[in-house]
Amino acid sequence: MTKAAEPEIVSQTFGDPAHPPMLLIMGAMASMLWWPEAFCRKLAGKGRFVIRYDNRDTGRSTKYAPGEPPYTFADMVDDAIRVLDNHGITKAHVVGMSMGGMIAQLVALKHPSRILSLTAISTSPIGIDTSHLPGTSEAYMKHSAEGAKVDWSDRAQVVDYIVKDAHAIAGTAHPFDGKRTRAFVEQDYDRSGGFLSATNHFMLESGEDRGGEDRGGEDRGSEDCKGRLHDLKVPLLVIHGTDDPIFPVEHGAALADAVAGARLVRIEGGGHELHPDDWAAIVDAIVAHSQAR
Repeated sequence: MTKAAEPEIVSQTFGDPAHPPMLLIMGAMASMLWWPEAFCRKLAGKGRFVIRYDNRDTGRSTKYAPGEPPYTFADMVDDAIRVLDNHGITKAHVVGMSMGGMIAQLVALKHPSRILSLTAISTSPIGIDTSHLPGTSEAYMKHSAEGAKVDWSDRAQVVDYIVKDAHAIAGTAHPFDGKRTRAFVEQDYDRSGGFLSATNHFMLESGEDRGGEDRGGEDRGSEDCKGRLHDLKVPLLVIHGTDDPIFPVEHGAALADAVAGARLVRIEGGGHELHPDDWAAIVDAIVAHSQAR
């Protein structure tokens, strides 16, 4: 398992526990707040019992010394199952975004009996070669490199950088609301007690600095699942913005192509984000997918 003691994983629920459960898994450095409360309530209003949680090293979950994460990517996969266990849930619909989408894929491969359906948003296929696919945009890579200059213990610097990051990963279909984004990032920073420990997430991937999400590398705890994505029996829905600068939409298409019966929903002009103007389309697609199951 891990040399770290079992972490405390903080979660929050929305809706009626009698409704079909839906577990939301967010990406690198992101607490549960990046699944906005209003978004979660929209899903709950469609008849789902929604659970969001803070990944370890984010929000109010257990944190570790920066630069020394005593856990693996596989442990974060087990955290998702731990959340279900903590709520007494045997099977759930699982929705993962970005690195959370990679975690969700591994959860479905490792624990298929616990998964009713899988939705992967703004992510890349796990355990298969993606080197031939378009990479992260040059503009985003340039922005990401600036993360190395940030003093991650300085609130003002960190908030400024994360707001710029949110702008850098935004799509082209909708205007960017800088004021709303800054207020949100400040709320997340203060609730989390800072983001310094959250930078540990990138040491589990390819050791890159903060820049939104992992941008490559096959060392994602996927060795035991290599090549198995083609054998995934869990119903898969892929949702991907056509202007995602981190994982271009070809990554979503490759994921859908790798799994028999999977469906790809393109969000036109969407970035690496859950933009409020796209919530209706995203929520309807997720609910329809889980309803079919």
